[in-house]
Amino acid sequence: MKQACKADLPALIFLFALLLLWQAGATGMGAAYILPSPTQILVRLWELRIPLFTVHLPATMTVTAIGLAISLVLGLALAAAMDSSDLVRRMLYPVVVVSQTIPTTAIAPLFVLWFGYGIWSKVLVTVLITFFPIAITVYDGLRAANVEMTELLRTYGANRWQIVRAVKIPCALPYFFSAVKMAVPMSVIGAAIGEWLGAKSGLGYFSRRMMTQLDGAGVFAPIVLLSAAAMLAVGVVALLERKLVRWRGES
Repeated sequence: MKQACKADLPALIFLFALLLLWQAGATGMGAAYILPSPTQILVRLWELRIPLFTVHLPATMTVTAIGLAISLVLGLALAAAMDSSDLVRRMLYPVVVVSQTIPTTAIAPLFVLWFGYGIWSKVLVTVLITFFPIAITVYDGLRAANVEMTELLRTYGANRWQIVRAVKIPCALPYFFSAVKMAVPMSVIGAAIGEWLGAKSGLGYFSRRMMTQLDGAGVFAPIVLLSAAAMLAVGVVALLERKLVRWRGES
């Protein structure tokens, strides 16, 4: 715990210095609708706390949770399929990569056109953004399994599932948590992008609405909540990783 606090201290000092620079720059500019100061954003966040915390934050977190869950299932299935067969890998890998070349802001309006302003258009944007790091990173983890150990288990008569359980899953577990820590912020971003381009609620929708009112602090207030939610979720994943992947050690 003490080591973690010491490791976090430089980051906190750097963040505090950035906030001071931001505060000074925004105060000197004197145009809150363009660049509000951190204190103005916090004040506006407090003023808007009821709609933000009771309506828009739950809407965004629901989209994020559903999209991330689907991405986990899809990413793990693709990783396992590509690891199981070279033929499957040659078929799927290029498709997975090509899916990431599609501009999200270009296809998200099509999702809204196809599925309306309900939750599923935003979920699809989130899945499109987040399944890729999970699939590719977990696949790399499965491929990184110790070849000698795998061959040794085969000589002892172990079947494929026993090899996967004893060698591949423990090897891929750190990769899995790394992928989730990448996917969590991306899922929040995906949900916000989907809401920004077409929604009736959510932090992305609320930020866009504040922009039409030239409320700079109101635009940043939902962004602060998005960042806080993403950091909290990543912290929970990191805690689970330390509990479940003990052999990796503290970084």
